[in-house]
Amino acid sequence: MSLSIAIVGLPNVGKSTLFNALTNKKVEASNYPFCTIDPNVGVVKVPDERLEKLAKISKSKKIVPTIIEFVDIAGLVRGASKGEGLGNKFLANIRECDAICEVVRNFKDENITHVNGKIDPNEDKETINTELVMADMETVEKRILKTTKEARGGDKEAIKFLSLLEKIKNLLDKGKGARELDLDDDEKVLIKTLNLLSIKPIIYVLNGEEENLKINDGEIIKLNIKLEEEIAALNEEEQKEYIRELGLEQSGLDKLIGASYKLLELITFLTTGQEETKAWTVRSGAKASQAAGVIHTDFEKGFIRAEIINWQEFLESGSEASARERGLIRTEGKEYIMQDGDVCHFLFN
Repeated sequence: MSLSIAIVGLPNVGKSTLFNALTNKKVEASNYPFCTIDPNVGVVKVPDERLEKLAKISKSKKIVPTIIEFVDIAGLVRGASKGEGLGNKFLANIRECDAICEVVRNFKDENITHVNGKIDPNEDKETINTELVMADMETVEKRILKTTKEARGGDKEAIKFLSLLEKIKNLLDKGKGARELDLDDDEKVLIKTLNLLSIKPIIYVLNGEEENLKINDGEIIKLNIKLEEEIAALNEEEQKEYIRELGLEQSGLDKLIGASYKLLELITFLTTGQEETKAWTVRSGAKASQAAGVIHTDFEKGFIRAEIINWQEFLESGSEASARERGLIRTEGKEYIMQDGDVCHFLFN
């Protein structure tokens, strides 16, 4: 399952530095707007303490974490929705992603210019969000014109869709993102065809010391991105030691990766054995047969049943054999709803 998060923000707010820290893939992070022209893509492993614990019991030869994809998108500026500063290209890059990580600057540095000439996190946030809303308004208005003609012809589906489009337009007119809409199941299906920018789930990264960002549509994670880049440059043992010295349980980056994973409404199920212990990703609400299909399409087609145990019960048992003796490994059918932390073995024909 390939899912991606767009890292967006104004120029010189720390986007590319964050990307470097997340992926250790060095991209240019120079002190001028539009230095990042094409989106850089980095694959990041999702931190999961369960893997090492399961691998120890199974004596696994290797550990394979699940992943998430981050896309470093060049700085947006005021007027991007009208094509300013390569805006159309950048907005198209965001549209291809599943969620948004918006970096907001809250640090002062005379050597790093601010595109608006002042540090104001809330104004910066509004600049970005306004551009997304304006781009969506253009999309919605075009669709209203087309759907109105269809509705006049008595098309019941068009009449229903037009009602939804008007609801979206009214919200966008207020400068609010489509993610704030309260939609029923049918409307959620219809709205997907619009591929709106402002409906994508969002997480805000406040790059600075103080927390003074006002939001009502996502989560805020406060980071010192430069410090996180320094930590990420260390080897894993040095990272752990440094994080402990700072009095933290995990790095800010790990916190961001975990929050981003949840933002996409993903859960992890696990497989473990002598060859490997591996984490797999499915959408929350996925059925057992669908989870089997993530491993291999043949597993879903020929699904018979799944043998499942919660990862903590597996650890407490000390081995698969012990878990079976204690009756903790249960049999589930194709309609079983997967839970985060399920340790699975799928049987298929």
